[in-house]
Amino acid sequence: MSELESQLSKIDLNESIIGEQVTPVPAESHVELPDDPAIFDGPDQILVSDAIVTTHADGPVKLIHEPYEALSIPGLLSKMATKYPHHPALVSRPDQNGHRKIYNYQDYETDVRSVAKAFLYLGLERHQSVAILGFNSPEWFICDLAAIYAGGIATGIYTTNSVDACQYCAEYSKANIIVVDDDKQLEKILKIKGNLPNLKAIIQYEGTPDKEGVLSWAEVLEIGRTKLDTKLDAVLKTIAVNECCTIVFTSGTVGNPKAVMLSHDNFISTAHISKETHQFKEGYEVLVSYLPLSHVAAQMADLIMSLTVAATVHFADKNALKGSLIDTLVFVKPTTFLGVPRVWEKFYENFIILSEKNNMFKTYMLQWAKVKGLTYSVNKMNGVDSKPWGYSVAKYLLFDKIKEKLGLDKCKLFLTGAAPLRDEIKKYFMSIDIVLVDLYGMSECTGAHVFSTNEQFKLGSIGKVPNEFEIKLDSPDALGEGEILIRGPHVFMGYLNDPEKTKEAIDDERWLHTGDLGKIDDDGFVYITGRIKELIITSGGENIPPLKIEQQLLKELPALSNAMLIGDDKKFLTVFLTFKTEANSRGEPLDDLTYSTKLWTKSIGSKAASVSEIITTKDPAVYVEIEKAIERVNACAISNAQKIQKFKVLPFDFSIATGELGPTLKLKRRIVVDKYKYLIDEMYRATSEEV
Repeated sequence: MSELESQLSKIDLNESIIGEQVTPVPAESHVELPDDPAIFDGPDQILVSDAIVTTHADGPVKLIHEPYEALSIPGLLSKMATKYPHHPALVSRPDQNGHRKIYNYQDYETDVRSVAKAFLYLGLERHQSVAILGFNSPEWFICDLAAIYAGGIATGIYTTNSVDACQYCAEYSKANIIVVDDDKQLEKILKIKGNLPNLKAIIQYEGTPDKEGVLSWAEVLEIGRTKLDTKLDAVLKTIAVNECCTIVFTSGTVGNPKAVMLSHDNFISTAHISKETHQFKEGYEVLVSYLPLSHVAAQMADLIMSLTVAATVHFADKNALKGSLIDTLVFVKPTTFLGVPRVWEKFYENFIILSEKNNMFKTYMLQWAKVKGLTYSVNKMNGVDSKPWGYSVAKYLLFDKIKEKLGLDKCKLFLTGAAPLRDEIKKYFMSIDIVLVDLYGMSECTGAHVFSTNEQFKLGSIGKVPNEFEIKLDSPDALGEGEILIRGPHVFMGYLNDPEKTKEAIDDERWLHTGDLGKIDDDGFVYITGRIKELIITSGGENIPPLKIEQQLLKELPALSNAMLIGDDKKFLTVFLTFKTEANSRGEPLDDLTYSTKLWTKSIGSKAASVSEIITTKDPAVYVEIEKAIERVNACAISNAQKIQKFKVLPFDFSIATGELGPTLKLKRRIVVDKYKYLIDEMYRATSEEV
């Protein structure tokens, strides 16, 4: 008898234990089946519903389109496991001995089913959640899919969340089971488990837990493998493609995060359209998973898209965004790579550092090659497939080698999303034959709605809308700018238990109100110009979208990492500025300027090597350059109210670790305002004569 069996033999097999809590588990031998055979044909069935939206976890919605294929997520995995049983699906990050575990698609589904059976045994109830708190790994994927297989709802929690934020997500989603990856995340849950009335089991998938009542990954697999398939198969029969399978919590930049309910059909339809738009090949694609899986972008790109095209997913280690990502890329050589702006910015900064060390001949060759690369990329952007003379030589001597150093030599699609990326950085990559194409979307539309592609892209634009999706502008102004409204099979079901916010987001014709301001040119390319909820309303009643002004300032002064406009209920605009600085191992910004920023300060005659030096001396050379940049931005202002009057350089850059940025790098303006209120007061202490 195994140790686990010995432990289980001492308790009632119809109970699960967490510390001193005892919760009944549904009996294994008896399964209640629905009386209505019309809802017993899952998991790839469509339930009849007249509801456009729902705020209930168990509420199906009406499909407003003919589905590409009536397919659930369990149906998708089963389909791929049958079609590609021996094709590698998941490759773990190396263990301490350098060994990577490989799951083929048959193994993948087998483990998903085993864990799903364990979840049912441990007490997962229909339409309640399994909350996953951990870094990307095969176990994360398996738990997510197992929760869905077992008729529950998969819910990711950001690893950067505080204890209170973890409690909010787990309690709000009625988590029956919480899965964590290591001791650090486990400690958060142990502090709050007594406050979670629905919690029945805690699982840790990394290492061997030594806390009472916490199950290891091996124990969960063993439980599942000993159970019959009867109950799981019965639950699968009740699943429908138009019901909720996943909850994605928004980053909560304003107030508590909202619980976005996504259906099987939301995911499947989005994946199909993405596959067609980017021409992904089945059984060929190789991906690297490193972005937070609690965010819809990574769930869509890494988990669902990989299933849709039978891709192989490699997992980066926990320090991916702190510098180790490139090692993974070099080893894996992905065919598609999605980078958030900070990743591309770091690559760019490293290129600048390396180019400074070139001798005169290498510098000349680099500049010559970059002209050829940029010319070719601009030709493509303008719809002309014309290679300038010398491009092939530049590609062979330089571009191919750069991609090889980055581990991107087999990559055919370079994606950027989650936040804006400056055009100057995009142009640099275009000059070395790497075209960064944008994705635009949100949790509420299951990821992307607007796509750029290798064939269709424009600087400044986020791309075009596929034929299967719809877009329009609400009440456009004289400049053609209005709120972006979107519609399609990917639009979410509603916010869990929040009818008021659901009604605000989705109107009666099922248009999703994004809150983003934008415009659409004659060629159908979409541009983001601001955000309604971030509008600054001055004391004079002027409505000012800050994003456009902030982006202009960052373009004028590339040494800056962030610019945040201030002016709500004020007489004039001011701005907070942060410089690019180094960060410690926890991702917290340091005082030291980055190498590229120090090159800039040196070029303008400043000796500053840190932010504190700039601030304490009010470094004349730096401050003059800031003032000149502000003057250039102000020259483009459409009114005096939109001109920046004053600025403050902040002592530290913004970061996730210090709270100014959300997990998806969105700026938490309220946090910044509260943190630096004393500096705002200083800027507005001036008399009217001073301004």
